Amino acid sequence: MKTSLITRRKMISNAAHALAGLALTTSCAPLAEPDRKQSARRGFKLGVCDWTVGKRTDPASFEIAKRIGVDGVQVDFGSGENDLPLFDQQLQQELLGAAKEHGMEVASLALGVLNNVPYKSDPRAEQWVARSIDVCKAMGTDVVLVPFFGQGELRNDEKGTDVVVQRFKNIAPKAEEAGVSLAIESWLSADEHMDIINRVGSGAIKVYYDVGNSHKAGYDIYKEIRQIGKHICEVHAKDYDNLYGMGSIDFPGVRRAMDDAGYRGWIVMEGTKMPLGVEASCRYDAKYLRRIFPTGA
Repeated sequence: MKTSLITRRKMISNAAHALAGLALTTSCAPLAEPDRKQSARRGFKLGVCDWTVGKRTDPASFEIAKRIGVDGVQVDFGSGENDLPLFDQQLQQELLGAAKEHGMEVASLALGVLNNVPYKSDPRAEQWVARSIDVCKAMGTDVVLVPFFGQGELRNDEKGTDVVVQRFKNIAPKAEEAGVSLAIESWLSADEHMDIINRVGSGAIKVYYDVGNSHKAGYDIYKEIRQIGKHICEVHAKDYDNLYGMGSIDFPGVRRAMDDAGYRGWIVMEGTKMPLGVEASCRYDAKYLRRIFPTGA
């Protein structure tokens, strides 16, 4: 259903007021000494998922990312039965060429297909995760998002979780040698994520923390960020209710939790609400996040 002109104008007005008042609400406490002082020098980078802008595994995603005003793109591997588009070296080069042309970076890679081809049960998924490490190296990034939603769900699946732990143990040495993080994104709690990480026993297994998903699942995301801490390798910015700053996620609170956890790195937008249209909504969200997660913070 199309947004009426009046509703659209009201949304734009609300967004403008939210940005205007942001400076009064986002004064984060200073980083504690000495650990977070070093982290603060690194700052944040903003990215967007290629599927959020409707350009999954498509070089055109970088042109859109440039217009939105972010620093890079999270690139999905795409879908397939026995192979995935991003395993093609020519496509890898086309994506890298587009990134360079528009002054963008590849923030990370994502194996979204695993929601339908579960890592816990399908041998193809096991092979794809192993091969994704090589693609990471080829594309100059060091994070692969390994999702566990849909058919890959791990909640209340002890047997499936045991398989995942064993498969991570098998592939962890390769990931460690390559300097690549295999990042779990799921509906699991912080305790459950940490249980998997501890059982695998490898620094290559990390958490891809999605603030929107975890909030929707009923977790205290500000407490969880502090709890998972150094095991978070990348973050999805998401709000299921509205544009950022007008929904249910307290992003200044997220920043304070990240300060306490010592997290600096990519904040990747995975938008779900686009009341102004895809590009305009993403541009607003990026501008909002820049105020809270600046490059030099």
